[in-house]
Amino acid sequence: MTQPEAPGPGWATPAGRHASDSSATRRRFVAPPREAVDAVCFAHPLFGALAPFSRLLEAAQWPSIETLNAELPLSEKQLVEQDAALLADGRHYEQRIAEAGQIATRACNWHDLFNALVWARYPSIKRALNSRQCQHIQQVGPQARNRAQAALTQFDESGVIVRVRDPHLLAAWDAHDWQALFVEGAGRWVSGEIGVAAVIGHALMEQALLPERLLVGKCLVVQGEEDDACIAAVARALDAGTVLQDPLELRPLPLAGIPGWHLRQDAGLYAQADYFRPLRAGREYPPPLPVGVLAPH
Repeated sequence: MTQPEAPGPGWATPAGRHASDSSATRRRFVAPPREAVDAVCFAHPLFGALAPFSRLLEAAQWPSIETLNAELPLSEKQLVEQDAALLADGRHYEQRIAEAGQIATRACNWHDLFNALVWARYPSIKRALNSRQCQHIQQVGPQARNRAQAALTQFDESGVIVRVRDPHLLAAWDAHDWQALFVEGAGRWVSGEIGVAAVIGHALMEQALLPERLLVGKCLVVQGEEDDACIAAVARALDAGTVLQDPLELRPLPLAGIPGWHLRQDAGLYAQADYFRPLRAGREYPPPLPVGVLAPH
């Protein structure tokens, strides 16, 4: 078996179709219209944490921005419609959030709706990502981007927090031995020895509206027993600036390989070498974050 090194946030390949690694040839994902989305897709584990907001996802009509502000716990932030009047202030998107508490949001837009829901569900993670982005904007200016900003953006768009109880379970992942991780190791996912603690990436959620797509999560791994403690550990490490200084800290994970995360988990799926990609020569991953302890610089 082989594995994915996804080139950027939101990367995916539809089943049976190769996605080029060339940024020049990759096409921006276009989400299906609301009326074309089968609400059954929201039963997928990727959307599990959004269950309290199911009505906002499944209703026939788009929720207004006013409705979202009224119903979502946004931790002193406010969604504001992204229009010409808003953008006229000249603020960077991240700086507007930090300075004015305003999250620019496009109406009737899946990507921005999922972003709002992640703010409601994981506010400590989103606040930390915003704070870190603003620190780097102050350092390099609003027009430049450094590798830390690329890492933060990839995690914001495609991030997944994976909990592991025994770090030795990561050996297969370290080697991109997908057969060992997903097939021979299926029982470890089922038992909870390893599992997804949180899906942070709102671009992943947007692409999961099409269940046949093969998605790649960009992962931070935490060694711990409980999902909430692992999520808190990531928020603390983000606040401290001890993780996501470089995109190479993120582990790519082909999510369709997780038991129960794809409709067709057979030999044909796992044989797709353009999705389950081999380890690149010299590629290494950091050890898992421990719960309660900040990662070293």
